[in-house]
Amino acid sequence: HKTKQVQREKNGGTREAPLQRQPRFYPTEDTKKPLNNRRKAKPTKLRSSISPGAVLILLGGAHRGKRVVCLKQLPSGLLLVTGPYKINGVPLRRVAQAYVIATSTKVKLQALPDSLTDGLF
Repeated sequence: HKTKQVQREKNGGTREAPLQRQPRFYPTEDTKKPLNNRRKAKPTKLRSSISPGAVLILLGGAHRGKRVVCLKQLPSGLLLVTGPYKINGVPLRRVAQAYVIATSTKVKLQALPDSLTDGLF
């Protein structure tokens, strides 16, 4: 507390004032603190029918219904796919496995550059 001067003689001359005001809002009940999440993030499993070079059909987005080639699975768990752009207009895209259907068709791929990561997007 801090001592403050008070005007008028009937008020006692000084009074004790808190250094910081109390908050105007008090919660009606004590809020529970959420428990810690102990689960470890596991890498996403790749569906057995999907592999690099597999032809997939996109189920959502601007390129819905188009066939694309799976290039690889990114560290985030998403699939890196392409049309190729020159053939059907689908650029390099990241797609979740849930939004593709795998076909039995496979395409041979050449080695991919290491620069194709999640950071590129």
